[in-house]
Amino acid sequence: RSVYDDQPNSHQRFMEKLDACIRNHDREIEKMCNFHHQGFVDAITELLKVRADAEKLKVQVTDTNRRLQDAGKEVIAQTEEIIRCRVQQRNITTVVEKLQLCLPVLEMYSKLKEQMNVKRYYSALKTMEQLENLYLPRVSQYRFCQIMIENLPKLREEIKEISMSDLKDFLESIRKHSDRIGETAMRQAQQQKTFSTALQKQNNVNYGRNMHLGRSRILDTKNEITLKRTFEDDDEHEEEVLTVQDLVDFSPVYRCLHIYSVLGDGEIFENYYRKQRRKQARLVLQPQSSMHETVEGYRRYFSQIVGFFVVEDHILHVTQGLVTRTYTDELWNMALSKIIAVLRTHSSYCSDPDLVLELKNLIVLFADTLQGYGFPVNRLFDLLFEIREQYNETLLKKWSGLFRDIFEADNYSPIPVVNEEEYKIVISKFPFQDPELDKQSFPKKLPMSQSVPQIYIQVKEFIYASLKFSESLHR
Repeated sequence: RSVYDDQPNSHQRFMEKLDACIRNHDREIEKMCNFHHQGFVDAITELLKVRADAEKLKVQVTDTNRRLQDAGKEVIAQTEEIIRCRVQQRNITTVVEKLQLCLPVLEMYSKLKEQMNVKRYYSALKTMEQLENLYLPRVSQYRFCQIMIENLPKLREEIKEISMSDLKDFLESIRKHSDRIGETAMRQAQQQKTFSTALQKQNNVNYGRNMHLGRSRILDTKNEITLKRTFEDDDEHEEEVLTVQDLVDFSPVYRCLHIYSVLGDGEIFENYYRKQRRKQARLVLQPQSSMHETVEGYRRYFSQIVGFFVVEDHILHVTQGLVTRTYTDELWNMALSKIIAVLRTHSSYCSDPDLVLELKNLIVLFADTLQGYGFPVNRLFDLLFEIREQYNETLLKKWSGLFRDIFEADNYSPIPVVNEEEYKIVISKFPFQDPELDKQSFPKKLPMSQSVPQIYIQVKEFIYASLKFSESLHR
């Protein structure tokens, strides 16, 4: 502070003295550094020398780097190509793995389409089930799988519609073939009955044969030949007669039943089938107005009914639950009531005993056929006893006319016989016995008119005709 305040030029002088002091100190410091740090100074000197060499080295390194970069461009390009190939290879591997997951799905879907084209609908449903449960969940993230999943319910509905259409065609076909099926079944029952009767007669002959050894052997040989021929004839008939499976293709029923069962709609199908068959049963049981006029009308009526129940019996035994024994029994009881009412009504119009007898034979054959399939037919035989009364009334009307014609044509005079031959002819017709008349010589007269042997013959015919109705009634 005194430097600034004492004299005007004291500050300048102070600064001069201070600079001189600083120079002195610098010289002392330089001396001291030169003395104590000579190695550092030498190092700096050497470093300055190295500086020039470093500049040269930098130029060389830069040039080397440039040349190395130029030489590595091709390597870099090849390396990038290798990297790109490795990426493509990895992508291809990923695609192959995904395709290996997708190919079974596509193969199964292609198999499904093929099964649909060849109408193997039950197999197609099994394939759908495998697709949904096993294959599609693995690749559900892909869009085509979503399309498949959306299409499967539509395919199921399509299968249901097609199978139901096939079932409707089957029901229409079975309605047309019922009479043929029934006719075949009744013919088989008739052949079986004829064969059983022949076999029973053969056994009766064997039971009552002569006990002499030689004759016994002859009879045995004849019986064996006859029985063999009977079996051969029966085999020939069996080959000629078709079974219900030959006449009708039941595959639409089986297929539709399996399809609806797999889809969980088995009860819907069963109800539909039973409802349609009940409708067809009502149509089958409806008689034609002129049925009573010819035996062919009755035959066609019976064959349709037999065909209907033969089909139901077949369905009962080859399917599980589609129809039950309770259902068939109820249907048969309903049909039996209708059949009895129809026969009772139409048979009352029959005035020809021959037609009534043929009707009886048809009813017996009808009953035997259905009894062979396990249906109770006692009510039909009860009906036959009612028809027998009507048959006897028609016989009485017919023979009363015959008796009337005989009496009107009779001359009521004794029958003259000239010789033994004429006498035997009369006796063969009417077993007349008179010892006194036998002692008389020819010519002679029998104490009766022509109407007596004729009435006797007609009475026997009446009895035979009446007994014909009682045959095969199982009573």
